[in-house]
Amino acid sequence: MTGLFYTTVESPVGDLLVAGDGNRLHFISFPTGHKAFGPRPDWQRYDAPFSEARRQLDAYFAGELKQFDLAYHLSGSGFQNRVWAYLATIPYGETTTYGTIAKALGDPNASRAVGTANGNNPLPILLPCHRVIGANGALTGFGGGLPTKKFLLKLENAWEEPPQADLFFERL
Repeated sequence: MTGLFYTTVESPVGDLLVAGDGNRLHFISFPTGHKAFGPRPDWQRYDAPFSEARRQLDAYFAGELKQFDLAYHLSGSGFQNRVWAYLATIPYGETTTYGTIAKALGDPNASRAVGTANGNNPLPILLPCHRVIGANGALTGFGGGLPTKKFLLKLENAWEEPPQADLFFERL
């Protein structure tokens, strides 16, 4: 995508890169993790179109916003777009699994494909891929890094860190 505008939004997980065409969001990038990226050379810094995105992100991190209402553009494959649309339906404070999404999309054997699409989500937080966890309840990979995923889930009271095994054995 060429010719996008971008800004940064301060957050408790670091400065988020937010990019769009002036009317719709195209990307949100975390400052850390294996999927983090900065502005592309043909993007222009322009803060004005992102005032509502900034307001909603601030409200989300303050625990005051449970559902985003922002226009966005997705440019994935048909399957990716279906997965990303499903992510938008996962309620605040709840989690689901890759297998559950695969079944809901009509292909119970597509858990890995769902995971790949989830990992390529261009609008994390807005399309809450952090709410997708492993079938055994474990946190799995996250483009913004597992500490960021933990933070987001704890912010939503959607996940509690299991007790450390060594603490368990100390009590025996």
